Amino acid sequence: MKKPGSMKALEDMGRARLSRNFFLRDFLHSEIADFHRIPNIPDDPDLAIETGRRLCDELLEPLQETFGRLHIRSGYRSAAVNRFGNLNKLNCSTNASTAAHHIWDMRDADGYMGAAACVVVPWVVDRYHALEDWQRLAWWIHDHLPYASLCFFPKLWAFNIQWHERPRRVVQSYVSPRGILTRPGMENWEGEHSEWYEGFPPLRGA
Repeated sequence: MKKPGSMKALEDMGRARLSRNFFLRDFLHSEIADFHRIPNIPDDPDLAIETGRRLCDELLEPLQETFGRLHIRSGYRSAAVNRFGNLNKLNCSTNASTAAHHIWDMRDADGYMGAAACVVVPWVVDRYHALEDWQRLAWWIHDHLPYASLCFFPKLWAFNIQWHERPRRVVQSYVSPRGILTRPGMENWEGEHSEWYEGFPPLRGA
């Protein structure tokens, strides 16, 4: 599939079904792109669709099947949009750092594919209110899903969840306690952590 050169082609690309409940169009919204009028369109639609399908099938569908409808805060980010966001200090990393993450259609420096989305799980937000309760969901995901990386943020405990061909399985946070929650080599990385998510529903849809 070529990069869309017309409105009709863009509509057709947006209809690409990534999984049972998600379509590519669900991930193309960007406040940066909308406000600054920069098209948020994949340069390599085939790669964006391929990585998006892995993200949705392996991570987002099981999350939504288990906890109910997800709120997608952001997903795909074009290289042009991300570059603008980085240069203008709009909370975007460099394109090299964001490749195979929010830039779904750009492989990382080692040639591997990846894709990420920023999501909110209303089921968790409605039930837990202590500052550190984001860890409940972090540990549930760590124990149940093949994520590559997680990064949690203060508002609504939104978090970036990444699928990648070579998952590092690192959890970090900008919410207290800030920093790295777990990563390979840390004592708490292995085993199960069910004491953190007692009362959570069992995994569904995996």
